[in-house]
Amino acid sequence: FETGEYTMLGNGVVGILSECRYKWERRVPLTPSHCARLLNGGRGKTGVARIIVQPSTKRIHHDALYEDVGCEISDDLSECGLILGIKQPKLEMILPDRAYAFFSHTHKAQKENMPLLDKILAERATLFDYELIDGDHGKRLLTFGKFAGRVAMIDLLRGLGQRYLNLGYSTPFLSLGASYMYSSLAAAKSAVISIGEEIATNGLPSGICPLVFVFTGSGKASHGAQEIFNLLPHTFVDPSRLPEAFGTDFESVLIQRKNAAKARDHAQSAQASNRVFQVYGCIVTCQDMVEQKDPTKVFDKADYYAHPEHYRPIFHEKIAPYASVIGR
Repeated sequence: FETGEYTMLGNGVVGILSECRYKWERRVPLTPSHCARLLNGGRGKTGVARIIVQPSTKRIHHDALYEDVGCEISDDLSECGLILGIKQPKLEMILPDRAYAFFSHTHKAQKENMPLLDKILAERATLFDYELIDGDHGKRLLTFGKFAGRVAMIDLLRGLGQRYLNLGYSTPFLSLGASYMYSSLAAAKSAVISIGEEIATNGLPSGICPLVFVFTGSGKASHGAQEIFNLLPHTFVDPSRLPEAFGTDFESVLIQRKNAAKARDHAQSAQASNRVFQVYGCIVTCQDMVEQKDPTKVFDKADYYAHPEHYRPIFHEKIAPYASVIGR
């Protein structure tokens, strides 16, 4: 790709965007130590001669730390051949014939991000979407990791507290902050542990119990979410035994919850079963989501992936009715 009389792509100048998508986005594509390694290694070895960093007052690493290792601080990234970010930048940041790397959230044709993709195509820019960078055997090199799962679960618990408050229930989850409000993972975990202790001591309103968290994934993000979940007093239930967690059939549970919602008498909590002093977890796989249309055949994962038309969904019947929260 050429602009004017010189090649932009591969010109040795890297730019780092100031994140603008979300107010809580403080992450960076390159830390100061990464930049130091690239710059000190020399362009002949790393291909990087200069790094220009857009100024930011909310980035987890302050501008001065980038300056200390030799980066330049400037809003103008027009000299950069490669521009890095975390989330989608503003449309005006897409310059002609440059290369970009960030999570674009466009490969599934997400409607809200189509203007961004149109802009990239119109400017003849190159996009390296982190979600689509594959290694050997087609496996993604950059996947959602444990931190993504940890953050998701912390924010989910906070949101759960807000939701139940709107429904008329006060829960310990109300005291939990958003994940970006904590200075470290240890601080966030400590807050979740405190909530768990309150649940174990005072319990949850019987009208929202049993509180069942269903995990549908098996990757690093799911393990991260379960890591936070495990800080609460909990019991894991096999998918086939979910009805037992309610102690009755689902229709009776609906009646029980309606009655509890009408009463909202916390004195009932003392008479409630032990389940109000804990939450439940359930890990499901594709075997719990579908079944063979032919009753004489058993589930086979390879066959399901090859011939999904031979299977019918059962998640909405066997799992979803008992779930309070569903996550990956």
